[in-house]
Amino acid sequence: MRAPQLLTDIAIDVHHRELRPVYRINTQRKWVLGGEALALDMATISDRDNLGQAIIIRLLTPRGELAALGHPQYGSRLHEIVGRTNTASTRDLARLYILESLQQEARIDTIESVAITPSPGRRSSIDVSIDVRPLGAVETLTIGPIVLEI
Repeated sequence: MRAPQLLTDIAIDVHHRELRPVYRINTQRKWVLGGEALALDMATISDRDNLGQAIIIRLLTPRGELAALGHPQYGSRLHEIVGRTNTASTRDLARLYILESLQQEARIDTIESVAITPSPGRRSSIDVSIDVRPLGAVETLTIGPIVLEI
């Protein structure tokens, strides 16, 4: 059985390991038909890579941010833990908010694991690693570790 299509989107470049909106659209320089001019072309990303990127964007977007566009449940509540002390209960809350957000993604069959640990040497950060199994896939997709400032 062929795995369902996991879609194609514009590719973003991750410029930092931190989970924060510091991404840029991935562009490539291409010669325009006839070779008279150089133009920028947006790169695309597909399948498993697209799902990984979509998960990061979903986690970065505060829940309710897209309500005016008809997507009130899109996003996560991770922004609600910013400013809290890095304790076991805060890390548990981060894990809960990530699980809530991932359950909204229709292309995920199973959430295999969400690991949250204190960032070594950084009191106000946590490391997040996520393993999911896309619909119709046998292998898991790993996102992270990424750093979340709290």
